[in-house]
Amino acid sequence: MSRVSLVILVGLTAMVLGIAHAQDTKAPAGATPRAVITMAKGGDITIEFFPADAPKTVENFITLARKGFYDGTTFHRVEKNPPMAQGGDPLSKTLPLGDRRIGTGGPGYTVKAEFNKQKHVRGVIAMARSSDPDSAGSQFYITREPAHFLDGQYTVFGRVVQGMDVVDRIQVNDRIQSIKIVSP
Repeated sequence: MSRVSLVILVGLTAMVLGIAHAQDTKAPAGATPRAVITMAKGGDITIEFFPADAPKTVENFITLARKGFYDGTTFHRVEKNPPMAQGGDPLSKTLPLGDRRIGTGGPGYTVKAEFNKQKHVRGVIAMARSSDPDSAGSQFYITREPAHFLDGQYTVFGRVVQGMDVVDRIQVNDRIQSIKIVSP
């Protein structure tokens, strides 16, 4: 084999291996995106979704986030029992703080409940709703501690994978700067 042929063979082999390695480092096809909630007072919360357990709920949340629906809303409810922070009401963008209507808003439609096997452990994200199981729309909550008495009654659709320290610091009326959907 000539020296030129050997150089070309080695070069082609390196190129093929480089392409194969680059393809291995990409997210797998169909990988579920994540959400990054950026708080106006600082800090990010990264959410991993559970599309196998709540496909329509995950699709709804991603669609609303991509439209900027959540940008500027507040966490209007923070509770000790159950230990959680609730946000996602579009009325919190425009109504004055403390207005009794905050907590009643939504996107103008509802999503059928997708109760599933996911448990209310620390850091799950689930859909808030009224007494009607199929009344969820845009409001969600993040648990700060386990709340197993809620298991099977609310649609759990993801979990916090980074930023629980930020969740723990959320206070009533803390504003969501943005929710961005990102590739894993």
